[in-house]
Amino acid sequence: MELLQVADAVAREKNIDKEHVLEAMEEAIKKAGRSKYGHEHDIRARIDRKTGEILLTRYMEVVEEVENEATQIDLAKAKRKNPAAKVGDFLVDPLPPIDFGRIAAQTAKQVIVQKVREAERERQFNEYKDRKGEIVNGLVKRVEYGNVTVDLGRAEAILRRDECLPREHFKTGDRVRALIMDVRSEPRGPQIFLSRTHGDFMKGLFRQEVPEIYDGIIEIMAVARDPGSRAKIAVISKDSGIDPVGACVGMRGSRVQAVVGELQGEKIDIIPWNRDPATFVVNALAPAEVAKVVLDEDANRIDVVVPDDQLSLAIGRRGQNVRLASMLTGWTIDIMTEAEERERRQADFATRSQLFMEALDVDDMIAHLLVNEGFTSVEEIAFVDLNELTAIEAFDEDVAAELQARAAAFLEEQNAKLEEKRKGMGVTDEVAAIDALTPAMLVKLGDKGVKTLDDLADLAGDELIEIVGKDAMTLDEANEIIMAARAHWFADGDEAGAGAQA
Repeated sequence: MELLQVADAVAREKNIDKEHVLEAMEEAIKKAGRSKYGHEHDIRARIDRKTGEILLTRYMEVVEEVENEATQIDLAKAKRKNPAAKVGDFLVDPLPPIDFGRIAAQTAKQVIVQKVREAERERQFNEYKDRKGEIVNGLVKRVEYGNVTVDLGRAEAILRRDECLPREHFKTGDRVRALIMDVRSEPRGPQIFLSRTHGDFMKGLFRQEVPEIYDGIIEIMAVARDPGSRAKIAVISKDSGIDPVGACVGMRGSRVQAVVGELQGEKIDIIPWNRDPATFVVNALAPAEVAKVVLDEDANRIDVVVPDDQLSLAIGRRGQNVRLASMLTGWTIDIMTEAEERERRQADFATRSQLFMEALDVDDMIAHLLVNEGFTSVEEIAFVDLNELTAIEAFDEDVAAELQARAAAFLEEQNAKLEEKRKGMGVTDEVAAIDALTPAMLVKLGDKGVKTLDDLADLAGDELIEIVGKDAMTLDEANEIIMAARAHWFADGDEAGAGAQA
């Protein structure tokens, strides 16, 4: 009964199943038995779960032909001991209880400690593996080279130096609150990794401080942090009667100040989330005022124009404000002043006007009219509906038709030059036959040494886009071109298979 009491006490202390402790004891007794009677024997130990009695036995397998005399017995001998024995059965011989010597007792203790530790590690891993993203409280157990070991009560966790806030120092015994970032099962036991810099840590703190977020009435859509310095969070309310920003700030800023205090004074901008990217970016750049935004959805970029006196505020110290706004919205943000935007617009106007003057052989007045109407390339003029050109003031049908004819002639001349250059580079006709590749793209491919179908087929979609230009095609279109280039591989395979069948 003492064994059962000890097992019960250890199980309670380590918070593991009592059965694990008894199995560890059985393993230790079995090991001691093999040390006494010989390791070659199949010796097993069992502790009676009701009485605590130790049952030590030796197992012998009944076989037709004995290969190992220590663990096997032939059928004839087995029948002398048990007439009902048959091949595959085991004969069980009871062994006298072991009188544990000092070495045997020490070995048994080591086995029990090891097994109990393994059971404890398994329990810890099972308990914490599904708690990723949860905020926990603990006590600092020790600090080594800036890495903090935190006692969570039922397990230990690691808060690495790079997951702590800048200028944050812990001493043994300090209370710490952090996010469970990852839980890994490793040979030395489960490793629980904490973080105080992760965006989800800030989300969790607001969830604890703002009841509306906890209840799901207000949702945090995005978080961007410069840990220890500044952060932006975007929130939206599912109830039109509740202001999401005001609820997160709280009465006299009490709710947000509780989060700021936990994050060592990190300044937090709370921003209303908006489905419209332009409005969202304008909100994200607060407190700076924005005069105008221009979206380029294909490049996922947005140009933001601000008054001259708002430029430094929009960019922020060391670019912090615009960087956080870009992280929060997922858009690349370029900021310029109204004067810079005006200069860029004028330069762009002059460049396009010059292009039209040279390509279409027209005077500056006609070129300016085309640019003012939003035409950006000769291709647009060549292929646009004639009615769009005649709709321009001072353009009649004859002028519009002449402009389109000149644009088509210019493009034809350009394509002829590019075609000649393509051939001179050695780009094959098979590559040129792929409809989606323009003459300009073929020349760019030739510059990069992509001259045959096999060269093109060996590219990845993003590599093709990098060669021809990001604005030239989408990733799906690039992959379609590459698959078209690979089509002859499959055709060759089919012909080879047909030849083998013949």
